[in-house]
Amino acid sequence: MSKSIIIIGAGMGGLASGIYGQLNGYDTSIFEMHNLPGGQCTAWKRKGYTFDACIHHLLGCSPFSKTHELWSDLGAMPREQVYTGECVSVVSPEGKIFNDYWDPEELESHLKELSPQDSKVIEDYIKGIRVLAKEDFMGRAIYGTKVDLFKAMLKMLPIYKMVTPTMEKYAEKFTDPFLRRAFPLLEYSITDMPFMLHLAKHAYGYRQDIAWPVGDALEFSRSMEKHYKDLGGEVHYKSRVEKILTEGDRAVGIKLEDGSEYRADIVISNADGRKTILNMLEGRYMDDRIKEWCEEPEDEVPFAVMVFLGVDRDLSREPSALVMLLDKPVEVAGQVIDSLELQTYGLDKTMAPEGKGVIKVELYSSYKYWKDLYEDRDRYKEEKSKVADSVIDLLENHFSGIKSQVEVVDVPTLLTWERFMGGTHGFSNMPNKKMNIAASLFGKGVATLPGLSGFYLAGQWATMAGALPANAGSGRDTIEAICKKDGKSFTTS
Repeated sequence: MSKSIIIIGAGMGGLASGIYGQLNGYDTSIFEMHNLPGGQCTAWKRKGYTFDACIHHLLGCSPFSKTHELWSDLGAMPREQVYTGECVSVVSPEGKIFNDYWDPEELESHLKELSPQDSKVIEDYIKGIRVLAKEDFMGRAIYGTKVDLFKAMLKMLPIYKMVTPTMEKYAEKFTDPFLRRAFPLLEYSITDMPFMLHLAKHAYGYRQDIAWPVGDALEFSRSMEKHYKDLGGEVHYKSRVEKILTEGDRAVGIKLEDGSEYRADIVISNADGRKTILNMLEGRYMDDRIKEWCEEPEDEVPFAVMVFLGVDRDLSREPSALVMLLDKPVEVAGQVIDSLELQTYGLDKTMAPEGKGVIKVELYSSYKYWKDLYEDRDRYKEEKSKVADSVIDLLENHFSGIKSQVEVVDVPTLLTWERFMGGTHGFSNMPNKKMNIAASLFGKGVATLPGLSGFYLAGQWATMAGALPANAGSGRDTIEAICKKDGKSFTTS
């Protein structure tokens, strides 16, 4: 008789655990609190417009990468894709534009035209992209063997000095004021993002392994859900797990909010780690390291507020990702900002009615700020409207006339994510711990708890990363680890 596995949550790690579990002869069931698959890999429609809350740049679009193999196993590939010419563009208040082109030759020429005095820095930057473009580093790191990883690391030796700086630190090498200000914002305006991750993403963009999947994030998740069901897996929606059942320090099943219980040989949680460890397991399986991870997350986080606009405007010629530098700091959503991070979706005609488009603006903000407002729903709604109005006013500086073209507005906050996805502090579902880049990039996504057998964590708490491939890969790694423990050969499709 095949072993049974219960999976909590139908996010990337949960769906991947289910698919690989079915492929390897396990009897799996997923229990999801929402009525849709994907977790945070989702989108929704408003009056003919599609608002995508997840995908920025999807890794794994080239058939020659290991990440593409993962997506193929999961039923997410092949699919229609759109490639862009640049990673992101940055525009100054005066209209000066820096296009961070994927192609190294085009990028080098463009940067030297913007700042000829920074030629040496630019050439080093381009060298880093070219070195990383020769290897599937991320694929080897996440899905390869230790030998694969070691060989890939050896090839990185010529650019080893680029491993440690942050985006902000590397930007200090430029003398041009515009580039010094623009460069730190190239990775979703997260200035302390490791520069190495930017180089790696750039290399994959050049290899055409990064593209936009036509049809939005929810369609991407639904393709995985379909594959899972086709393999015989079951998804129970609107089934919030209240407790993980244990007997003799072994996970043996779950208890739902309605009191019903389900038993299994193994339990995998793709839910928020804090809720899993502190609530579902009542904090019984923790050492000092786990306790540290379960502390309250940082209050101020990126992607805390998203402003979606459905506009009567053709956006097909706009950059798919744009950072607007502001001429002076302004306060929005309780934070003082001097730039605006946004995406436009003119590249995908399925996202809006003919001749129209969608803009998404992402803002840093405070969880406490919105939690306090949420106590008074009228104040909460009023502040969301105020944030949207402020953003539209700022967009007018670059998108002249857009005020009169806005047809639909939607403003999800951290409280929105908390309601629908069940995470702690909404979108920020990772351990409260400064991320060890080597571990998050090159560690296997297999996570267990001290003293508890028959239990695994998948997703962000296994990988300490927000990237879709890493979190889906954690589901693969978890089933591979279970197969190894059971003395079985691990099978992919």
